[in-house]
Amino acid sequence: MAEIINMPRLSDTMEEGTVVKWHKSVGDEVAEGDILAEIETDKAIQEFESEYDGVLLYQGVKENEPVPVDTVLAIIGEKGEDIASLISGGTQEKEDTTQETIKEEAEKSTQSTVKKQIPSNVHVINMPRLSDTMEEGTVTSWHKNVGDKVAEGDILADIETDKAVQEFESEYDGVLLYQGVKENEPVPVDTILAIIGEKGADISAVLEQGSAVANQEEVEIIDDEKPVVVELEVKKTGEHSTETTPSEERIFASPLARKIAEDKGIDLVQVKGSGDNGRIIRKDVENFTPLAQHTVGSESVASPNIVAGEDKHIPNSSMRKVIAKRLAESKFTAPHYYLNIELDMDNAIEARKQINALPNTKISFNDMVVKAVAMALKKHPSVNASWADNEIVQYGDINIGVAVAVEDGLLVPVVRNADQKSYTQLSAEIKDYATRARDRKLKADEMEKSTFSVSNLGMFGIESFTSIINQPNSCIMSIGAIVEKPVVKNGQIVVGNTMMISLACDHRTVDGATGAQFLQTFKAYMENPVAMLV
Repeated sequence: MAEIINMPRLSDTMEEGTVVKWHKSVGDEVAEGDILAEIETDKAIQEFESEYDGVLLYQGVKENEPVPVDTVLAIIGEKGEDIASLISGGTQEKEDTTQETIKEEAEKSTQSTVKKQIPSNVHVINMPRLSDTMEEGTVTSWHKNVGDKVAEGDILADIETDKAVQEFESEYDGVLLYQGVKENEPVPVDTILAIIGEKGADISAVLEQGSAVANQEEVEIIDDEKPVVVELEVKKTGEHSTETTPSEERIFASPLARKIAEDKGIDLVQVKGSGDNGRIIRKDVENFTPLAQHTVGSESVASPNIVAGEDKHIPNSSMRKVIAKRLAESKFTAPHYYLNIELDMDNAIEARKQINALPNTKISFNDMVVKAVAMALKKHPSVNASWADNEIVQYGDINIGVAVAVEDGLLVPVVRNADQKSYTQLSAEIKDYATRARDRKLKADEMEKSTFSVSNLGMFGIESFTSIINQPNSCIMSIGAIVEKPVVKNGQIVVGNTMMISLACDHRTVDGATGAQFLQTFKAYMENPVAMLV
């Protein structure tokens, strides 16, 4: 008897899943324990094993197409078994509505028409979903041009996701017949990326499906980019012109503005409006000052031609959009508050000198901060936590996210089990992450599962700043520059070295006293670095 396998819920927060790769095809024999597919959840990609023996009779989900949990994933049964009723029935919990049925039939009709027109020797490649949060991609560089021969495994293009730039390989042999995406222009996932087939193959049926909207958008953009040139010329008094005089132009002004202008003898043509659509309002007239007084018979000073500055419209990259979305969600869902503390860095400076005097050793103050944070979190586990709807999760591991500025945004690689690593281990790992982050070579799993984050702008001379919490973390620490200034020690004013620290906390999980106690412990470690070695 055939067995229906639904899309499983592989994590507690999973609402939909994506088959990134099928390991079995329809008609293949399947044994219990065989890997059916690799499924991408909201957290990771996992191998999914079959619980049944038999033949794979049906695949209900295409690769790289997200579907809700409990959607029919596959049907396994005996060879030749009739499963028509199972397929038409769908999942047990699937709701059938007239609107959905009409939509599906229309899509099937369109797809079938297109498929009939596409030759069998043509392969359409869509923009792939290369990460779980990717919604659009950008081709940063094409490695093949139209007309080039392509072999399976050849690099077609470099594709920028919201996390990294990845090389994208061809799965087909043939000739590159079409490039559907221009370099450095972001497009949604599943947009036609390229078409590969035999030389001379007819691909007009595919191209007709998606060109009209793109062409319309291009025209609008071109019209919107024209520079504006404003020419100002003051003529000699008495010179005649056949052009429209200022008094004949239509002026948009409020009645009160007109009244004030009339009383003061101000020509409204000379007044620049600050209201909607350039409308002149009261304050524009009251604040107006003539540029020059003209005397009859005198020659005025000619103004130069003024070219209006051209605005730049810079498309948002996938990374920038994700940063905007996540930080906005954090700022407006987590009630932030901030704690500030000043550190005496004299001992830390001396300790760093001694450590760096050792052979093959070089650590930064940032490395010392990460170590001190990890040690303090060990003593204050309530800070190493996340808010959930019905509970607070305190993590057993201490994983520190270290913010790294990159060309188009910010990446946060994660130093795992930071409390168990030495200064030199932390230094080497953070340097490696920072280098690969700037080269966009980090893997997705190297930026996941942080429990606390740090951000350092001290190298730019910033003495103090605050950060937005990197959810699901409950806190993020902002590290300022070391400043040499007068301080009081033992009742005497002396020259000292200080550093400002700001801690942003989510008040849902970390109360003020809890955050303050954590900072006291952190301060003790930083002002006495030897204590971290005990």
